[in-house]
Amino acid sequence: SLLFLLGVLQLLAAAMAAYKQWIPNTNFETPSNWDKERVPCARDVIHFEKNKVVSVFVRSPHALTDMYLPLNGEFLLASGAGFVAFDGSWDPGCGSGAVLSFANAEQRSWFDPTLWQDVSPGGDLELASRIFSVDEERVPCQYDDVIFQPETSFRVNLDSSRAVIPLRSISLMGQEMSSAESWAEYLGGPSAARQFHGNATLQVTGARCPHTSGCACGNAQDGHRICASLLGAAGCPALLCQSPLRPLGHCCGVCGAIVTLDFTPDFNLQQYRDRVMQAWLSLPKYAGIQMAISKVHQAQTFLGLLPRGSTPIIQIVLVDGGAGAQAGSAAEQLAADIMGDVAQHGEALGIPGGSMAVATGSTISGQAGGRASRRIAVGTVLGLLFGLLVLGGLLFLHRKGKLRLWAPRFARLWDRAEEPACPETASGRGFDNPMFDVEPPGADSVEKTPQEVAPEGHQVFYLNPLYDPSETET
Repeated sequence: SLLFLLGVLQLLAAAMAAYKQWIPNTNFETPSNWDKERVPCARDVIHFEKNKVVSVFVRSPHALTDMYLPLNGEFLLASGAGFVAFDGSWDPGCGSGAVLSFANAEQRSWFDPTLWQDVSPGGDLELASRIFSVDEERVPCQYDDVIFQPETSFRVNLDSSRAVIPLRSISLMGQEMSSAESWAEYLGGPSAARQFHGNATLQVTGARCPHTSGCACGNAQDGHRICASLLGAAGCPALLCQSPLRPLGHCCGVCGAIVTLDFTPDFNLQQYRDRVMQAWLSLPKYAGIQMAISKVHQAQTFLGLLPRGSTPIIQIVLVDGGAGAQAGSAAEQLAADIMGDVAQHGEALGIPGGSMAVATGSTISGQAGGRASRRIAVGTVLGLLFGLLVLGGLLFLHRKGKLRLWAPRFARLWDRAEEPACPETASGRGFDNPMFDVEPPGADSVEKTPQEVAPEGHQVFYLNPLYDPSETET
């Protein structure tokens, strides 16, 4: 029974979703929400843009000289919070006052990884700090729990390539909503429209990932938004390795190693992650390595060119803190250890096979970097060979007389190349007849009668397209 209980606990751990918390807020007392980077004081004039929609949480009472309000906004007041008119008394640190404008929160995107924090509970904090997520998984995934901190207001741009963004649950103002009904009730309230805007809507499902092998994040359709928010105009940083590897779901390349594993229904992602962490990441020689492990969908192609769906795989990304020629070398060694373990114990772990790719500061493994380029090259070569085979077949059928090509001049030149050369006549004369493609006679024969063109005993040779001399040979 103890083993059964442990199995149930492990299953629950595998199904446990991640918790991601929204970082920015639109609180009145947050200095970064004001253009002067400070909270307004009594002598200040407060300005909210007239046409900007805002939701502002106020924690405490404030004395004000003047305040311009938006046409569409709300103030959420904590107990005891509010606004009073300034009576002109001395306010230490306020000076003569200034005009303070509330910051614009319209562009704070749901798909900006820098605006989210993973607050999932972990066991060993030191080892947990060695785990990172590829960029698409840094924003809430389809089975994640989303948290907006209690006693905060916010405004989030939900522009997306999807009409609906699914979540397991969402917590607002200290209230957790994990059903479609409770979420629909909140959306019907006064605050939702001021907190969320954009062309997509959030969908609360209450569902957890049903597979012990894990579930793909589901943010691939908005990967370009994630990368645009993360990189801006700066682009990806330069790396030391010769041909960086780009993990699936990540915006930039990395130096290190990527292990790709096939899996069976018996595979348990949580258990395998714990296995890697305890067996290898805890070793001193791998102290600088960070790992990302998750289920992703790998695109499949025909001949490296034509897309034909995708296949779920387990992706393990390993990066280390090595510098110079040593960049990625520790990650390469760990990837080799993992592949050795798969070869020895893969069947029992639900891993029928796998592969690894490596990019370091000094060398690149035979499987590293450029795999996509090689696939394209192979596809191109195969395409050329196929084209040549088709062309050769057409020429062969034409040569056998079983196929007539479009281009008559091409066929005519081909046939002419096979004909014997015509013997020269004694006089070298002929006549111009459009039906007989031969050299015209000289100018002195123009006055002659037809009988004089070919006198008796004088041979004239010409080409007749309806006559093939080879057919009379015996």
